[in-house]
Amino acid sequence: MSTPERTYKTRAIVLRARNLGEADKIYTLFTQERGKIDAVGKGVRRANSRLAGKLEFMSEAALTMHRGRNLDIITGAEIGREHWNAIVAPAGFATAHVIAELVDAFCELDLAMPEIYALLRGVLRALGASNAPAGLVPRFQLRLLGALGFGPACDACVRCGRCFDDGAWADIEAGGLACEQCRPRSADALALNAAEVANFCALAAPPTGGPAPATFATPAAARAIDAFVNWHLGKRPKSSKLLDDLAHA
Repeated sequence: MSTPERTYKTRAIVLRARNLGEADKIYTLFTQERGKIDAVGKGVRRANSRLAGKLEFMSEAALTMHRGRNLDIITGAEIGREHWNAIVAPAGFATAHVIAELVDAFCELDLAMPEIYALLRGVLRALGASNAPAGLVPRFQLRLLGALGFGPACDACVRCGRCFDDGAWADIEAGGLACEQCRPRSADALALNAAEVANFCALAAPPTGGPAPATFATPAAARAIDAFVNWHLGKRPKSSKLLDDLAHA
């Protein structure tokens, strides 16, 4: 069996960073080839570091890495796409943090997920072009759940298979939308009328290879999507509070 080379290159998006010692940082990266990994940037907190400005939050870079005993080490970086201009505004900043937290929380370390890497790149491009970045979150959430195999069924009742008449209810435990006869007793807060069901299905539709549809969630659809995400995650993402605070401001 051949051993992997000690030095390798990869494309990566920076999800988060935390301080290590006096001058280093540990970066959580989402890479094209290996999925989520943690890696050390040595000396990046020093004023003369060549890496610091190339490893900003949600930037995409071509990295040169050295395999370490416990953590790989970032030895070089070239900016591929810088998204800072899109996230410097409060709404963009809060949206980017929700996206990063979801990917970080749902994805295991060192597990290649090229579909999620492409999804992350796509939503960051959309973030740069959107005047309402928070509106991108529900579709991203559904696409992420779908890529992970958790996508909620929405084309027919998840329990009996009947078509929906005038609406549906989010059945969180069953993993999809339920008809009136099958809906859980506690599902009234997550009821969707016919138009909202259509909106939910449009958001969940897989990509066609062309530009993503400019579909934004209705408030009811967004609540239902949030409930599915929170169920699978086991909690509500902490960064969602940033979006809530901005919405109420």
